[in-house]
Amino acid sequence: MAEKITMGPDGVLSVPDEPIIPFIEGDGTGVDIWPAARMVLDAAAAKHGRTIAWKEVLAGEKAFRETGNWLPEETVEAFKDHLIGIKGPLTTPVGGGIRSLNVALRQLLDLYVCLRPVRWFAGVPSPVRHPELVDMVIFRENTEDVYAGYEVEAGTPEAERLARYLREEMGWPIRDGSGIGIKPVSEFGSKRLIRAAITYALDHGRRSVTLVHKGNIQKYTEGAFRSWGYELVSEEFADRAVSWDDCGGDPGDRLLVKDAIADNALQQVLTRPADFDVIATTNLNGDYLSDALAAQVGGIGIAPGANINYVTGHGVFEATHGTAPRYAGQDKVNPGSVLLSGVLMFEHLGWVDAAADIVKALEETIAAKIVTYDFARLMEGATEVKCSEFASAIVDRL
Repeated sequence: MAEKITMGPDGVLSVPDEPIIPFIEGDGTGVDIWPAARMVLDAAAAKHGRTIAWKEVLAGEKAFRETGNWLPEETVEAFKDHLIGIKGPLTTPVGGGIRSLNVALRQLLDLYVCLRPVRWFAGVPSPVRHPELVDMVIFRENTEDVYAGYEVEAGTPEAERLARYLREEMGWPIRDGSGIGIKPVSEFGSKRLIRAAITYALDHGRRSVTLVHKGNIQKYTEGAFRSWGYELVSEEFADRAVSWDDCGGDPGDRLLVKDAIADNALQQVLTRPADFDVIATTNLNGDYLSDALAAQVGGIGIAPGANINYVTGHGVFEATHGTAPRYAGQDKVNPGSVLLSGVLMFEHLGWVDAAADIVKALEETIAAKIVTYDFARLMEGATEVKCSEFASAIVDRL
């Protein structure tokens, strides 16, 4: 019998053997990649005696066509009510209104962690010499920073009023005709994100957490993010974690917490990837880092993502790439991003056996050089298959 996932009094998800999970098919290539990913997810769940009762909800172009609303309230309520959901890529409407459907969902559900694991699968084409050294998990703060959307357009009365205040009250030399954005970074938001990253690192036997920031320039926002992170280590994790300054880089049997300036980190994840393990960072930095790392291991077409509130139990797992509308309906593109996001979802549900089976079957399929066009064009001796055929090949190896 299909049942909702609930949050138990102990703060742990209670997951039935047939959970109801809302899904958004996605715009553009969502019509191709979602059915392919669902095929694999269903097969892996069935192998372990479980079934998913999928519940379609609408967002994006399909929602607008059917309801006149890009993000219906019913969709938001479904994710709130069922706790866990998954989605394909969504088109952001051009012009006024919602700035980004993805950002809107994260903010409406307070999904403060954007979780982006990045690792290489043997055989996947890569532009770097040692992609096998890339094995990082990014914790990107999801609700603050410039993505909060607090900005005013140049030339508007609001912009002139804000500029006047900043000149008169703060003494800031704001130029005429400026658009102005506000970048909030709070102690509460920073600490809950970094707390989640440290907890994850400890639970998964990781070696270090790196706080990535631009605090040398933005001292009271990103610099504060760094300071609050180190405060948190001493306040809540002193028995299990230690900062670099307090141990000279030798943490013993404790987790090492260190920091890196964002521009230098973007260089070092390329030149010294083995130095990074779990990364905790602000919203914009996390966006840059996620894509830069994904490029080293095959691109965002195979990069998973999750948006999670570890306190309430809510999670929305998503493809991290765009809609690629010119390929829509061609059964051509790689379903890896939404499929691996489903793997993250299974792990979050505690279905680690099914998740591990999918990863193993995916690795075996790629090792056999049975791949979609994006990999086939870069691999010698590859067998190019359709999106649905790639999914079938993975199922055959489960």
